[in-house]
Amino acid sequence: MDPSEFIESVQPLLEVRDVQGLRSLLEKRWSLEQIKGFLTCDNRDARKVAALSMALVGGKCCLGPLSQLLRDADPIVNEMAEHALWSIWFRCGKAAEADHELCRGTKALNRRDFDDAIAHFTRAIESDPCFAEAYNQRAIAYYLQERYDESIDDCRRTVERMPCHFGAWSGMGHCHAHRGRLAEAIDSYERALTINPHLNAVRQVVTELRAELGRS
Repeated sequence: MDPSEFIESVQPLLEVRDVQGLRSLLEKRWSLEQIKGFLTCDNRDARKVAALSMALVGGKCCLGPLSQLLRDADPIVNEMAEHALWSIWFRCGKAAEADHELCRGTKALNRRDFDDAIAHFTRAIESDPCFAEAYNQRAIAYYLQERYDESIDDCRRTVERMPCHFGAWSGMGHCHAHRGRLAEAIDSYERALTINPHLNAVRQVVTELRAELGRS
């Protein structure tokens, strides 16, 4: 596989931001296995484009290679990989109804209607009990309602189903910190950082919590 050929094939569509055209090209011309191969090649630009492509066409089988890119030396590659991971997490539902309820719940969350969001996320989980992102989004809603223990439970359910979910590990850390459980918060944050070392705000919080734990 030629990384240059891959880049040249998608470049015109990237320049005009034709998302639908790019998705169509990727699905017709490049197999998922080929794009996964570009994630680990020596060509930095190919890694960037491959990560961006995974946000459009990637599936659960791509999570491992994308997680590895979170440690890439290039910050743009990190950013693209993180975006792709979130995109894939949101479409990992196995039932159309679960995807629909997740979408409706996210909209409710954005307008801060937390009870409605929780109801939709719960229905998504009932449709697909293995849907990690439905638990994570419900955990966020619980957190925003200051229902920290319920949020922790859903964060745990998320990482049981999706161990690389640094968002859920970070969310668990936030909840433990609000409960004053500093050691547990640090442990959760460090698990997130092990997966995604570029969570600079989380790293700063860990430094502050370690100092506070030392004083106590």
